[in-house]
Amino acid sequence: MIIYLNNDWQFSRISEDAEPFSAIPDGNAETVRLPHSVAVTPFNCFDESAYRGIFLYDKTVVIPEAWKDKRVRITFDGVAHEASLYLNRELQLTHRCGYTAFTIDLTDKLHFGAPNRISVMVDSNETLNQPPFGFVIDYMTYGGIYRDVYLEVTDRCSFDDVFVYSDIDFDGKKATLAAELTYSAAVADASESMEVATYIDDKLLGKQAVSVEGGRQRVSYDINLEDITLWDIDTPKLYAVEVRLQKQSGEIIDAEEISFGFREAKFKADGFYLNGNKVKIRGLNRHQSYPYVGYAMPESMQIMDADVLKCELGLNAVRTSHYPQSHDFIKRCDEIGLLVFTEIPGWQHIGGDEWKAIAVENTKEMVTQYRNHPSIILWGVRINESPDDDAFYEATNKAAHELDKTRATGGVRCIKKSHLLEDVYTYNDFLHDGTNAGCDKKKKVTSDMRKAYLISEYNGHMFPTKNYDAEEHRREHAIRHATVLNAVSGERDIAGSFGWCMADYNTHKDFGSGDRICYHGVLDMFRNLKPAAYIYSALQDDTPVLELSSTMDIGEHPACNRGVTWIYTNADSVRMYKNDRFIKEYRAEDSPFKNLSHGPIMVDDFIGDAIEKGEEGSAAYKRDLKRALNIVAVNGLNHPSGELIRLGIKLILLHRMGIANATPLYNKYVGDWGAEATEYRFEAIKDGKVVKTLVKKPVKKIFIEAESDFTELVERKSYDVASVRIKATDEFGNVSFFYNEPLKLTAEGAIEIIGPSIISLKGGMGGTYVKTRGEGHGSLTIEAMDAESVELKFNVTCDNTESL
Repeated sequence: MIIYLNNDWQFSRISEDAEPFSAIPDGNAETVRLPHSVAVTPFNCFDESAYRGIFLYDKTVVIPEAWKDKRVRITFDGVAHEASLYLNRELQLTHRCGYTAFTIDLTDKLHFGAPNRISVMVDSNETLNQPPFGFVIDYMTYGGIYRDVYLEVTDRCSFDDVFVYSDIDFDGKKATLAAELTYSAAVADASESMEVATYIDDKLLGKQAVSVEGGRQRVSYDINLEDITLWDIDTPKLYAVEVRLQKQSGEIIDAEEISFGFREAKFKADGFYLNGNKVKIRGLNRHQSYPYVGYAMPESMQIMDADVLKCELGLNAVRTSHYPQSHDFIKRCDEIGLLVFTEIPGWQHIGGDEWKAIAVENTKEMVTQYRNHPSIILWGVRINESPDDDAFYEATNKAAHELDKTRATGGVRCIKKSHLLEDVYTYNDFLHDGTNAGCDKKKKVTSDMRKAYLISEYNGHMFPTKNYDAEEHRREHAIRHATVLNAVSGERDIAGSFGWCMADYNTHKDFGSGDRICYHGVLDMFRNLKPAAYIYSALQDDTPVLELSSTMDIGEHPACNRGVTWIYTNADSVRMYKNDRFIKEYRAEDSPFKNLSHGPIMVDDFIGDAIEKGEEGSAAYKRDLKRALNIVAVNGLNHPSGELIRLGIKLILLHRMGIANATPLYNKYVGDWGAEATEYRFEAIKDGKVVKTLVKKPVKKIFIEAESDFTELVERKSYDVASVRIKATDEFGNVSFFYNEPLKLTAEGAIEIIGPSIISLKGGMGGTYVKTRGEGHGSLTIEAMDAESVELKFNVTCDNTESL
């Protein structure tokens, strides 16, 4: 029985030099619900002093008398960063990792049939002698009990741990399902033998006798491959594997159910293989932070992030940089087929012996707590971007391999030819600067060509990009991502890559753009898509994608030259129209990014057949004139190319075109100055049908669009949250990137706003979060000075499993 303890905690800040429980003024405590952050921060322009300190969480629960003969354990899924747990004012343990869970058996310490006071002293200072602290860190670390807390009530004889895994024998056409069990025995009547029964989707696989004295046990069963569906990125089939500890009479003593996927994940010298099929890993790095509340977001927001990565961005993998993340997030990755590379906490710095011992313990906790997730394919056992330390990393590798022999280890480094103690050389490749190759060759990075090679980061700090940057900058950001992806896709011996990064994030003074934000994401902090995001989403086929790198407003650009305009699409082709006149049909194979199934396509024709039909002269003259005008349309006259000079000479000397005619011809076919407003229309064609239309035309009116990921909210383990992404658009749905005006947010009924009620859009985009306050109906109204207001409706129901 699981009972969540997420509601009605008393929270207070206490003096750093005070004794526990002695320095809390009367009435100073605040009643809070978990997940909880010790501070609600501004969107930007704040530092770590906002959340660092010593804090006390208190909760009193009455433990039923009926539990006296039971085993009662308490688990904290995540407390940042040092947590001292007290029961009835007596210290039980101190846990020194803000990113892994801790569990303690309280059975012999509880007062049954009476109140029990559970207290947690939380130290969120960044001076702690534990990972990731010790030097600068490129992310805010926040503080608080930011994940679930729950009691687990079982028989005294019960499982401590169950690890389920499989071995796939494709030649023998069988899968071996194995379970490694650790259990405690305290059976009242030890005369009756015990056994473990294993079920898959309620079907009995078999039984095996076990010792009544407790300990470790391994059970295994062979299954025909034809009788199961393998877990895969496209078909993430999950089975309910239930392991029962029972008496031979059939009386169940304890049971553990694992959501399990049969799959084989292997890294080889030439790449990554899933179920025997080579898969090119295409992912992004994710920080678990959000505006205003840092790490403290419930299950619904964890699910949303996984869905954005897989469904909106079309990725097949994610790296949980730089620490283990919520089980709710990883569980969703299991469900949707998103591969996961997870790693121990840390950022560049390696501390002393005590610090290293904690890191080894972090490794053990990470592996034991997350190894039942089929989506996880790689354990990161090095501190991100740290120098070689063989003795230290031999210990972390050993810990991971001893606890899980089914998965490879990797270790993210930013140095070439590093000592390779892991199974996979994982390397942050920041070679590409916009002018050179997309990535290094494997042989330039690692000396061991027999082992797998994986790029764990690229881009990121090489080209920070905001939604309100100039169009040229946003375009360059997108093309840099496309260039790296294209290069990696063309390398047969690179397993894949993880771009830096999914979303912008708050950071320390040594990083970011001066406002404490790293604008390294392909999404902003509210998970709105920047143009670079469409490079990724165009590589999936489930949802039609059609975007343009330009608003087609020439006045936005130096000397009114748009430069190259790119189409981002996953369509078979795109038809372009200018003022309803067909110009050209662009096809997927026209992309210069030949290693991508749907790379960006350059718009190279703004004229179509207009010159052919509207001008006198020879076919050669019309052809040369069209080509010259299209070159000028892209590059202008300030930087004439050799081809444009040659065409100009031909037009003047061979075709006898007067120089005075050049400007009128440009204005007539390209510039459109003084003419009726130019409308560009693009139609995405899939299987012969128009699946999406994009219109670019001078803006006349602004509209506010707001989309919530959920409108049906449910309080289960705790409060629920909905993300509301907000955009300012023109009448055709295009984002107005330079609309940065204020919006007023008003929540009524069963919801409240997280963060400020007055916000400003940034680059035409922004967002907010609404949090439930109990059962009922709620509404969020978004008001702008110069656009119609928007109202979203929410329904909140309660299915709260907490009963204490």
